[in-house]
Amino acid sequence: MEDSIFLSASVPDPKRAPEFAETSNSVAITSAVRALVHVTLGRRVLVWGGHPAITPMIKFVAEEMGLDYGEWVKLYQSLYFKDQFPQDNEKFGNVIYTENIENDRDKSLRHMRERMFSDNNFKAAIFIGGMAGIIDEFELFAQLQAGKDIIPVLSTGGATLKVAEKINAELGDDLLNDLDYVGLFHRRLEVSAKEERFLSPDVQPKDIEKRYWRPD
Repeated sequence: MEDSIFLSASVPDPKRAPEFAETSNSVAITSAVRALVHVTLGRRVLVWGGHPAITPMIKFVAEEMGLDYGEWVKLYQSLYFKDQFPQDNEKFGNVIYTENIENDRDKSLRHMRERMFSDNNFKAAIFIGGMAGIIDEFELFAQLQAGKDIIPVLSTGGATLKVAEKINAELGDDLLNDLDYVGLFHRRLEVSAKEERFLSPDVQPKDIEKRYWRPD
């Protein structure tokens, strides 16, 4: 889909990345991820690179909503991490496994991200919390998906704050102060709350106004 949404998110580990954990807010990260799924599921395809803290969150919210999320999410996972895949991977119907490059972590992650940003045409990228990988994904997204909206949710802290510094532009106070993440994403992603949720992208009308809910 031409209006897919890319999610870059993680909960910083205090041992691995104390500099990012210090500024992050795990409650805000969880709330923001949940809100993004609520806004997009059945309306926009959500794409992300598998992360052991984020994938279960997305699965849980999708199941709460009672929708067949396999049609609306696309999860990329590098085979470098084959022994660490969360069991929740099996629950998603659309997992793309990318090659383990020379058994090298950085090369394998780079390859996976290049596939994500080459295979899909995104409307926007959302950055939530995170560690150094968030910055890597921002830089590659900006290069391979030039001109697309970049939305760092500053209230979640972590590496997302570094993403904002790199953008070096006026982002708006709402990304720091608005904790109504559902409202924030409806507004920033231009997804109307009036849009119906569809079983799959194939049956969703291309004309956005034809997606709106109408009383009988």
